[in-house]
Order: sequence, then structure tokens, then C-alpha cells
Amino acid sequence: MKTLATALIGSIALAYSFSAAHAEPPEEARMLDFASMEKIIGKKGGAIDILMAKAKDVRQMTVYSNARLVHYDQTFTLVPDILAEVKNEGNKVFTLRLRRGHNWSDGTPFTTEDFRYWWEDVANNEELEPGGIPREMMSDGKPPKVEIIDSHTIRYSWDSVNPLFLTALAGARPMYIYMPAHYMKQWHSKYADADTLAAKIESENVQNWTSLHKRFGRQYRPENPDLPTLQPWMTTTKLPSERIVFKANPHFHRVDPNGTQLPYIQTVNMNIASKDIIAAKAGTGETAMQGRYLRFDNYAFLKQGAETGGFDVYLWPTGKGSEMVLLPNLNAADKGFREAFQDVRVRRALSLGIDRNEINETIFFGLGRPSANSVLPSSPLFTDAHANAWAELDVGKANTLLDEAGFDKKSADGTRLMPDGREFEIIVETEGDSQDTDILQLIADHWKSIGVKLFIKPSQRDILRGRVANGEAVMTTWEGLNRGLATPDMNPEELAPVSPVQGQWPAWGAHYETNGTSGEAITLPDVKRIAELYASWKSAETYQAQAAIWQEMLTLFTDNVYSIGTVSGGLQPIVVSNALRNVPREGIWSFEPTLYFGHYLPDTFWLDE
Repeated sequence: MKTLATALIGSIALAYSFSAAHAEPPEEARMLDFASMEKIIGKKGGAIDILMAKAKDVRQMTVYSNARLVHYDQTFTLVPDILAEVKNEGNKVFTLRLRRGHNWSDGTPFTTEDFRYWWEDVANNEELEPGGIPREMMSDGKPPKVEIIDSHTIRYSWDSVNPLFLTALAGARPMYIYMPAHYMKQWHSKYADADTLAAKIESENVQNWTSLHKRFGRQYRPENPDLPTLQPWMTTTKLPSERIVFKANPHFHRVDPNGTQLPYIQTVNMNIASKDIIAAKAGTGETAMQGRYLRFDNYAFLKQGAETGGFDVYLWPTGKGSEMVLLPNLNAADKGFREAFQDVRVRRALSLGIDRNEINETIFFGLGRPSANSVLPSSPLFTDAHANAWAELDVGKANTLLDEAGFDKKSADGTRLMPDGREFEIIVETEGDSQDTDILQLIADHWKSIGVKLFIKPSQRDILRGRVANGEAVMTTWEGLNRGLATPDMNPEELAPVSPVQGQWPAWGAHYETNGTSGEAITLPDVKRIAELYASWKSAETYQAQAAIWQEMLTLFTDNVYSIGTVSGGLQPIVVSNALRNVPREGIWSFEPTLYFGHYLPDTFWLDE
């Protein structure tokens, strides 16, 4: 087997000259099957406008593109995309083969040197990555053995199974295990001239070379117009700017059935506007395709402007496990609320005290589905038991559970008293989205019948997350499961305490994320079991074993009501220009696994003007 150094020499020897002006797909391009995708062959050319609310929304172009080493096809099966081939040996050994003749957007060959650079010089560089390599690259606490076979073949192998590896590569925010080495080396102390690098540090007004490397090397958030890319469109605008222009990548790897290189659309203009006026702009035809920053309550207004604005409005069901969930903080700093929310009877009572039918009729015009926070009917993991767990309105049962939990005394106005004597008044902190606020107002009325007061406290996302992590927020709102369309091989991390930003168990999540250096160890037996199951899923060797683990995790998660779901299957307005083709009328709007528009491959959208 070749060493990395020997393979690097071979890669250089095999590299060929290039010309950025010579635009063509790889010799081994990926030809899309339009028939199975129900798409029609289009024509190249034209520009479209889309609307975003902030400059960092440039990352949505990466999400929408769905250009990944591997990604989910129309049946949610993982298939090679940027890669030509993946050989998976028992989820332990993965051999990746690159497409012959594939270039970066600047015309430089895309080779295994780009993978070697990331692995040796970035992921394993303590200055650049003080936290170590991504946890998705670890299995049983160990990193992989990395072997470069040749300029277009690389192998990653672990002694134990690693089911996270491929799914992480396909994520909405993918794990990047490669970087454009030829470009990034100028920002790396190992390769760059020290004096030149020092001058760049001074001119860019940063502290050190690692800041330069991170600033100019962001692939998920493509803010650097000089950074070569493998995405269908490349940014050409230096930020800050109110208009960010993306041009077609002349070396993109996909082609249509006729062999025409994609993307069809040659320019995407991302216009930045206040999120409060995006619906108004969409309603006058100022965007060719828009879903982000639109809400269901914008639908009637958008339909009114459709004819004169030259667009149509589709309604896509969302892929979230629930449109809004309540997250009782089991790690709240307030001892009274911590003890209350760690009692499953209290969580179940609060869930039983919600009239989801009224929420569905009032907020979603009866088009949603009252449900717990679980996977959706389109998921192979769906069961009625999970969807219905403690999700029926039952005021009598809720009152009985609260009595049994020690909340049997009441104040003069009928509000239950907590065991410590305080009135059971729950302050629910929320980002302030109008739909969430409307739902909370309904729940406040519902909970009066079980002697619980609810107060709404709007906040900003960053502040909210900080208060959650510190235990200051006792209950928050959030979206339901992002992976409402989960398949067994998708990561079930949303069901387990893995992060300090999870509103129901931030301290337990921090403990996991930091390997016990911060946060708190799990104390509840059922949560411990969920954590054990998650560890088991990461070592499961078969799809069937993963499915069984998912089912037990979903049972524990829904039966214990660690998040209180409301309504699922809400509808997302999608504005589509009448000139834009190949956008499906029926789709699913979710971050994962559909990547919003990404699952439908916007590089295949085209203008028929």
C-alpha cells in the first residue's frame, strides 16, 4: 500500500495542465435520470433572483445545491454524487473514488491531495482544530486509518463500524473532508512564506494565520469569491453587499440526459432584505423561487399577487416532526422547575392539557395533523403509537397526573401550587415568531383548565440559546424533529442528549459533547437508556439493527414526552416564477433530509421565457 507521501508524488505526476476558461464537465460526469425524477430537459441560460434576510444566508446556496460527496436520491437512498463510486465494507471500510477529469471551479484538478490536505494539515492540526477531528470521524473513540491509493482513490477504515461517516457527508450542513489544497496552502503556516503570511495577517487585521485560514476557507458559508468550489454556482461578490451574485460553475460534475452540463441557470442573484418584507417582495414577483422567510399565514396574500406578479404558489408539507414544540428544561437551574419537569407525570399532563385540534383548525386551517413530536407518516419508521403518544386532549387525566405529582394544592384563583409553594407559572421563551406566539396564546388558554399559567417571553435566538445552556430558561419553543422523514440509517441524534443547545436537556447534552468536561451526567434512567441506544446505533452493523434501535428510541422519546409536540404536517408556501421549470408542484420543505429545494436539484431548474 502506498504511503501518503508516495501517493502525493503520484498525484502531482498525474496532474495535468488546465485552463479555467475551458469550461466542461468531468470526463466521467454524472448523468441524471430525468425520467425517474419526472423532469424535462431544459436549456442553459438566464438569471434568477432569490431573497434572503442576512449575508450569512449565503450558506443556503450550499444547502439548496445538494452537491455532496454522497447524497440522498429521490428514494432517500445514499448514492455517490461528487464521488464516482463508494465501496462500503460493513460500515467499517469506505473506499472513495473520484470522477475522472473533475476540476475545481477554477480549473484545477480535484484529486486526493485535497483530501490529504484536509486530513493531515487541517483536521489533525491542533492550531486549526483544537477540539480535534469531527466526532463523525471517530468510531469507538478512535480515528480512521487513511490511505491514499492513487490520485483518485482514498480509503478510510475503522476497526469498529462508523455509520455516521456517509450520512455526515450527505448532511444539509455536510462534513467536509476535503479542501482546495492548491488555494488553501497560501493561508497555512506549513506551506506559505512566513513573511508573506505575516503581511497578510496584518493587512486582514486578524490575530494569526489560523484566522486567515478559517476566514478564507469556509465552504459551507461561501463568502470568499476566490475560494474554488465544487458547487453548481460560485459566489462572485465580496461581502458585505446587499446583492450577492452567484455564477454557474464551469466545471460542475452533473449533466442532463443529452449530456448538457448543468446548472441550466447561469446566474443566481441573492438579494438581501429585511425578513419582515420578504413576503411582500415575493408577493410582487421579486423572486423566482422562495420558501425561506415565508409563512403559511402569507399564503392568501401571495395568491392574490400571483397573477400580476407572474408566479404561482405551491403548498409543500414541512418535514418537521412538529411545527412547534415546547421544551421543558429538565436541567433548569431553578430547582423547583427542574424537579417538576423531571417528573414524567408533569410532562404528560402538560401534553394532555393541549387542545391540538383547536391549534390545527385555528392556525393551520385544519390542514395539519395533531401529533406528538415524532417522525412523519412518510418515514419507514412511523407508527401511530409514537404519533399519538400523550397527544390527545384529556383534561381529567392531566389533572389526575398533576395531583399525583404533588401539584394538588391551588391558589385562590385556581392556579396549582408547586411543591415549594409557588404558583405553577411557566414562562415560555420563544424567538418571537408570530405563528409560535399565536400557538402559545391558545395553549395558555388550554392550560387554565388544568390550573397552569403560561406567560410568553419573546427573545432572540442567540440570547435564547445562551439562557437554555445556562439553565435560566425553564421552557422554550423550537421546531420539531428536523428528520421527520428519517430512515434507519439516518443519525437519530435529535432523540438523544448530544448538544448544549437542546432545550430539554442542555446540561446532559454538554456533558456528552465535551466528553464529560462540562455539563452534568445524566440522572434519569430512561434518558440513560436513550443515550445507550444512541451509542448502540453508532455501532450497529445492519440496517435492520439500526431500525430496531430507532424504534426503541422513538418509543422512549415520545412516551416520556421529552418534547411536547403540537401539530405536524403544516404547509409551507413556495413561490415559483411562471417561467421556472422543473420545480415540483409537490415537494417536502425541510432542512434534512430534503435540504429545502436541494432534494429537487435546482441545477436542473431552467427558465422558459
